[in-house]
Amino acid sequence: MMSSNNFVENKLAPIAAKMSQNKGLVAVRDGITLAMPLIIIGSIFMIIASFPFPVWWEEWLGEIGVADYLWKGVSSSFGLIGLVASFGIPYSLCKQYKVDGVAGGIVSLSSFIVVTPFVSGEDGAAGITTEYMGATGLFVSIILGLLSGYLYVFFIKKNIQIKMPDSVPPAVARSFSAIIPGAIIISSWLVTFGLLDSLGLPDLHNLAGTILGGPLGLLGGNVIGTIIVATLNSLFWFVGLHGGNTVNQIMQPIWLANLDENIAAYQAGEVMENIITTPFMDNFVYLGGGGATIGLVVVIAYLARKKNASQQTKTIAPLTLVPGFFNINEPAMFGIPVVLNFVLLVPFLLAPAANVIISYLAMSSGLVPLTRVATAWTMPPIISGFLTTGSIRGSILQIVLIIVDILIYVVFYLSVEKKLKEEETV
Repeated sequence: MMSSNNFVENKLAPIAAKMSQNKGLVAVRDGITLAMPLIIIGSIFMIIASFPFPVWWEEWLGEIGVADYLWKGVSSSFGLIGLVASFGIPYSLCKQYKVDGVAGGIVSLSSFIVVTPFVSGEDGAAGITTEYMGATGLFVSIILGLLSGYLYVFFIKKNIQIKMPDSVPPAVARSFSAIIPGAIIISSWLVTFGLLDSLGLPDLHNLAGTILGGPLGLLGGNVIGTIIVATLNSLFWFVGLHGGNTVNQIMQPIWLANLDENIAAYQAGEVMENIITTPFMDNFVYLGGGGATIGLVVVIAYLARKKNASQQTKTIAPLTLVPGFFNINEPAMFGIPVVLNFVLLVPFLLAPAANVIISYLAMSSGLVPLTRVATAWTMPPIISGFLTTGSIRGSILQIVLIIVDILIYVVFYLSVEKKLKEEETV
């Protein structure tokens, strides 16, 4: 046990710490998180546009001419994730290096538009589709945002900029300082787009989707890969690091793109095909947070009601149960603790894996509809199951998952409880 503990602390923990503090990963996390309000707002529009009860609701919205406006609201919010991330990622990166984030973000945003192919209307007007501005454009947003951000930081740090006198207002001075870096960065992306276009090669969006989307899709788009991702998430949490800020952020573009395809299919009246999406992971796999700790906090709350329960169990029960139902598991992770508690490692790995398998089978068999709406990750289970799938069967599935998680955790926590009692009686 001691050697395993030393291995985790000396080998795994430093690696995980470096990943969670990596400026690039932090920038990707913050950049996508910046779009989270739009994701939630778009989901609200979609819930209203496709509310599953009563059955005549959607037809009625169409008859009164409201449905199209609601779906436009979806495209105008959820459909801008990639565009927002193209600004948010370099903004976060530049801020971490103490460089003007707004200027870096604007340069990257312009670069994103530069590499995105235009479509022409019948009157000759040009524009870009919401497809590229949404989840489909996330890969390019990440790649371009990071590269543009690093380049902008390089130019500013090397003082390759227009310096204005101290008497010039700061806002004006920052604008001029961005001219040289911005011109070089935007021109470079324009040359890249021009070369690909003139050689008849796919644009950056298609290239990124093929080169990066393929391998990540294999990992995050099937049940085995998803179990691996969930397991890695738990392992990072186990050493005290936020698994969601490391593993999940890498897979987020795939899951969001899958959700975006489901939304488009539902709107078009077609069959949705993607089981594994962001709401699938947030609301069916990570119930209670990383490690599916909702089962653990329910077990603790139940045992705390007994007269002979340990004092520590009685103390932590109210502190972990309520946050756990809102998918906030830091009190459980560090209060029980779960972190580096090898007695709880097995259920901490097993519970989310079981949730993946059960949920995947339930949805692939048609017993439960696929997810088509994103909710806030703090949305309590039962409610979130209904909202994300548009069916009470989503809520029933969550109840089944919670019961399974409880059964997985109970035996192991009973061992922890026994040890706590022994320590308190000494």
